[in-house]
Amino acid sequence: MKFYLRFVLLLIGTSLLSLRLFAQAPNIGSTVNFALFTAVGAVSNTGISQVTGHVGTNVGSSTNFGNVNGVMHNQDAASALATSDLTTAYNQLNAMVATSFLAPLLGNGQILFSGVHSISGPSTLNGTLTLDAQNNPNAVFVFKLQGAFSSAANAKIILLNGALACNVFWKVEGLVSLASNTTIVGTIIANNSAITIATGSKLEGRALSTSGAISIDGDLIYTPIGCGSLLLTGPAAPALTSFACYTIFSALGAVNNVGVTHIVGDVGTNNTSPVGFNPLFVTGTIHLVPDASTAQCATDLLNVRTYLNSLPIDIQLLFPVQFGNSLVLTPHTYLLGAATTLTDTLFLNAQGNANAVFVIRINGALTTSVSSIIQLINGSQSKNVFWIINGAVTINDNSKFIGTIICNGGAMNLNTNIHLDGRALTTNGAMSTAAINAISPPGCPALAPPLIITQPINDTTCAGNKVIFKIKATGPGLTYQWRKGGVNLINSLSITGVNTDSLTINPATSGNSGNYDVIVSGNNLPKDTSNIGVLVIQNAPVITNQPLSQTICSGSSVSFTVVATGTNLNYQWRKGNVNLSNTASINGVNTATLTINPGIAINASANYNVIVSGVCSPNDTSVNVALVIQTKPTITNQPLSQTVCSGSSVSFTVVATGTNLNYQWRKGNVNLSNTASINGVNTATLTINPAIAINASVNYNVIVSGVC
Repeated sequence: MKFYLRFVLLLIGTSLLSLRLFAQAPNIGSTVNFALFTAVGAVSNTGISQVTGHVGTNVGSSTNFGNVNGVMHNQDAASALATSDLTTAYNQLNAMVATSFLAPLLGNGQILFSGVHSISGPSTLNGTLTLDAQNNPNAVFVFKLQGAFSSAANAKIILLNGALACNVFWKVEGLVSLASNTTIVGTIIANNSAITIATGSKLEGRALSTSGAISIDGDLIYTPIGCGSLLLTGPAAPALTSFACYTIFSALGAVNNVGVTHIVGDVGTNNTSPVGFNPLFVTGTIHLVPDASTAQCATDLLNVRTYLNSLPIDIQLLFPVQFGNSLVLTPHTYLLGAATTLTDTLFLNAQGNANAVFVIRINGALTTSVSSIIQLINGSQSKNVFWIINGAVTINDNSKFIGTIICNGGAMNLNTNIHLDGRALTTNGAMSTAAINAISPPGCPALAPPLIITQPINDTTCAGNKVIFKIKATGPGLTYQWRKGGVNLINSLSITGVNTDSLTINPATSGNSGNYDVIVSGNNLPKDTSNIGVLVIQNAPVITNQPLSQTICSGSSVSFTVVATGTNLNYQWRKGNVNLSNTASINGVNTATLTINPGIAINASANYNVIVSGVCSPNDTSVNVALVIQTKPTITNQPLSQTVCSGSSVSFTVVATGTNLNYQWRKGNVNLSNTASINGVNTATLTINPAIAINASVNYNVIVSGVC
């Protein structure tokens, strides 16, 4: 039996080892940078597809692609290396030991966890398949298909609980055929087979074949990020120096405006005077004549132009006339080698890196369509986008343009109702604007909106202390307005600094508890509002109801109770100056109520009190109260029988202890009353004088009573 148990444990251990060994991501080497690649075969596109990542083949050609956000590698050193790395990755996947065996039909609401999932033949994805990482960012999903792989139209894979597309792999021994509008994730490796992706599909991953053609049709395909992939930063941004404050500028040319144009930033030319700009609509300086600032700007502009033109090119976009059309660019230096037309929408994707820089260099003129749009996504910022145009520039009506445009040796026309989040600068050409809105990106101190860089800190303190909320903000012309609960504060005897960067409350009281923030205004919009600083006022203990003296009968239960206010109160009952401890008969010495049960003579005292303490000082001590213990009647000396002569005086006496004693002498069970001859019926001594025959009895007794 022992041998059997050990054998089972050994099998379990081996299975766990297999899970750890074979649920690891393969090393895909240089193919990590490819979105589409085949070692042998053609790679082709139909329609306008958006591809982020390299495209290539080692034996064959790539045809009919528009602008690819990557490099085309056909039969070069990179494609040769990718071929070798692809073989290695395939072999690693092929050698993995399955941890589960699946039915051929995937999806239809199915949920799978990480592991190596094997399907013995062809497989189809239908409906929705969810890959659940169970909050493990390193969860790897491997699918080993021993046949072809296809999808139904609109089939979808959903990533859940931290699952990453970069950790999903498909090894397919046959044709990969994805129907229209399929959404799929992961690196697909088709072994000696083709890959076709129908119209409108989305692949966050890679489509790779060891030998087979690859064709796509109007699809969105992009390499995944994460899993140790490089963080794209783009080139280093140029130092803007003086022209950071200019929104509209020509180093050598006229600058003219028609219509109502709103500008945030300086306007100027180093050649003549800007014409047509209304100072009421310009937040900045209109340099009416060339001055030292425009001269410096002209010099700095040439330096930045030279720097941008000298940057090595990462990616050449091969079809300038197809620029836009929902193209997605990532942080790189791009080149368009001829006159370029921006149509529809261009997306700039920082992939979560707010400091990522985009440089687009065009060797020719730039023209946009009407209502063209540049859209920043995933953390991109306008201050990090630069256009170097070696030709004229025309931004057409109703367009939304992003970035600093440097027109090198050509005229620039910014047409009606365009919105420019950036700068328009030309080294040698006229500048014309027509009822536009242009805002210079951050970078010019004089144009900076207020920015809070140090937030107020929550504070918990005792009433009577001083409280200070501080912030630190940057920007020109700062003003402050502190608020409590959204209501503006005003200076008072106890609250000062409501219009400074430091709010003081002294002394703080319970009424000051609440949520505080500050609105910072400056010369430029927008205003900045701080985080909320929470103030909690704690109070020292105060006894509001004192304990009361108590009188009880011995053996009864008695309680002293105190009522107090304050924060986090503690209690210590005392007898005189000596702290009490809980015993069998004394309880609650550290609560608001002290209980003594039973109360006996030893508990009697004139100076019970309690000290109430808390997180704040000072402590509060109650008044002294008394505990009076009363006792029940106890006869210690019984009356004695008497024999007397008729006419003599006789007395019965009882001795008793107790509190507030009362006596009632009786004859039998009949209470006696004082008469001419009977006296003391309610005292300790009963006297009969003169005693006569009628007084004779064998049952005189006394009842002794008291308060207990």
